[in-house]
Amino acid sequence: MKVVKFGGSSLASGPAVENALNIITAESERQVVVTSAPGKRFDSDIKVTDLLIKYAHEVNHGRDGSAIAEQIFQRYVEIGQYFHLPIEDLLPLKDILLGLPKQTYPNKNYLLAAFKAHGERLNAKLIAKILQSQGVKARYVDPKDAGIIVTGTPNNASVSPESYQLLDNFSYEADEKLIFPGFYGYTLAGHIATFSRGGSDITGAILARGFHADLYENFTDVDAIFSANPKVVDDPQPIHTMTYREMRELSYAGFSVFHDEALIPAIQGQIPINVKNTRHPEKRGTMIVPEKGFKPETIITGIASGKHFGALYLHKYLLNKEVGFTLRILRILNKYKLSYEHMPTGIDDLTIIFDRDTLNDELIDELCNDIQTEISPDHLDWISDYAIIMLVGEGMRDRIGVMRDIALPVAREGISLRMVNQGASEISIMLGTEAKDADRAVAAIYDYFFKQGE
Repeated sequence: MKVVKFGGSSLASGPAVENALNIITAESERQVVVTSAPGKRFDSDIKVTDLLIKYAHEVNHGRDGSAIAEQIFQRYVEIGQYFHLPIEDLLPLKDILLGLPKQTYPNKNYLLAAFKAHGERLNAKLIAKILQSQGVKARYVDPKDAGIIVTGTPNNASVSPESYQLLDNFSYEADEKLIFPGFYGYTLAGHIATFSRGGSDITGAILARGFHADLYENFTDVDAIFSANPKVVDDPQPIHTMTYREMRELSYAGFSVFHDEALIPAIQGQIPINVKNTRHPEKRGTMIVPEKGFKPETIITGIASGKHFGALYLHKYLLNKEVGFTLRILRILNKYKLSYEHMPTGIDDLTIIFDRDTLNDELIDELCNDIQTEISPDHLDWISDYAIIMLVGEGMRDRIGVMRDIALPVAREGISLRMVNQGASEISIMLGTEAKDADRAVAAIYDYFFKQGE
């Protein structure tokens, strides 16, 4: 059995959905299908999920959102009419949309989660109906009926381990297509809660593990995962095969093709993942596989970068002699419910790297004031333009001279490295630079490792 998931761009219009349906029906093994909400049809278009967020915002502020609901409904009408579905078959979707404000929610966060989830929910219902109209034995399956139970916050939920036992007991016929909406599950109290944005990847991985799939196919709008961002490097090499941990490291640093959290259920179930292009399903795409038995073909598999970081640098003499120093800092971070990304240290120095998107100027000031009061550092500085570059490759393990080969092209570009950190697994090296230098550093490293000898 295969689980297949389609991204928003792959389901954005009638012709796009037609491509997806051809893929679904091309192989009988493609039995479990996960839908996203319709994405953009063109650059200036608005994703259905964003329209639903706008709809929720209007309702949360006591305003009439029916005009936005109609705009959302028309996206599904456009797809349905492409397949000649009668309007009577589509009107139930409108009823569901208009009924959302009438539901009872524990708070505004749960309301937002429920509204957002309906992009996927309505699309799954629509695609099941289209398949049925074509004579395909298809069934819409709600996450509640399948047993996808989640915990955590309403808009950043995590799957409960109990879900896998419930999925294992879910009954279905060998010749039917099961159409699941991605992105959400249900709390034990019966409320909808969504995974983080892009969470349909997570649903696909949960189902792949729960149904013991042979393969999880993730269809998107690119031919493969590339060794670097095509917006930074011209015509980067496609990655044909990579390991779970390589993908997770690269996803964290900026590879956005596949959701990093979606790897966890796949790893737990040891389910290989194939990232492919909906428009070119004949191409091999990228396989993401377990580490066991993997033989790397290159030293570096991929290079990723992110410019959305900030860093708090502090210097204090005899820092290494103070017992409980780091604990005191962590207590301050906990006070503000802040997580940090990395904390490289020296004898008298410590740098805390944050995702800048989780902070604002007021919070930064309060954090710095508390650390100044509690820790009394000799020097404290906030660095707002921090970039992280991640170089990942199973081929780096036990290889002598890799750090030299990375530093050489960076030095030739005249770029200063603020931080260098190698993971204990030896398959990743992290560099810190000024944000303005990140793209040049990535391009220089890529050319050194991938273009030499061309």
